[in-house]
Amino acid sequence: MRIVARTLAGLFVMVGLVSAQSNMAHPEKFTAFAINMNNTTPTAAAGRVDITVDRWSTDAERDRLLSVLKDKGQDALLSELRDLPVVGYIASPGSLRYDLHFARQRSEAEGGRMVFLMTDRYIGAWEAVNRPRTIEYPFTLIQLQLDKDGEGVGKASVYTKVTEEDNMIVLENFANQPVMLKSVKQVK
Repeated sequence: MRIVARTLAGLFVMVGLVSAQSNMAHPEKFTAFAINMNNTTPTAAAGRVDITVDRWSTDAERDRLLSVLKDKGQDALLSELRDLPVVGYIASPGSLRYDLHFARQRSEAEGGRMVFLMTDRYIGAWEAVNRPRTIEYPFTLIQLQLDKDGEGVGKASVYTKVTEEDNMIVLENFANQPVMLKSVKQVK
């Protein structure tokens, strides 16, 4: 299923309009209740997710990723993303932490903001050896929509393929449904 980006792909398109990202005195932390709506797993799963952003990605990092995607494609983008410094992490209780390599934010009306996060998706040993269709979907993209009080909703596209078509960034989702993030809260 191909979807032209208006939400998660806004990671590149809309974040390009963001004013300079501010330096952070302290990491920003968020919690959310994740509901996996993915049709590739036999049962739906739900649980808490913790997200920490230690620093926002720079305009230069964003521009570099955009250029690599346009000129060299998804595989080169994946390599370039992995070479970026870690900007934070995502974890759930009882699981490993996964590094985030891209984090941007955009101010929204009435004091809210949109947070965009991107990283490479963890590929386990079985998947790496057997190379099922999922291996072609190496990205995880997360979008949080927060109000002025730091509360809101979000979604995550866990299995994502990124391409460029007609000067537009297009996501091809392996799953029909994203992971829904409910009760998103900024931890003060």
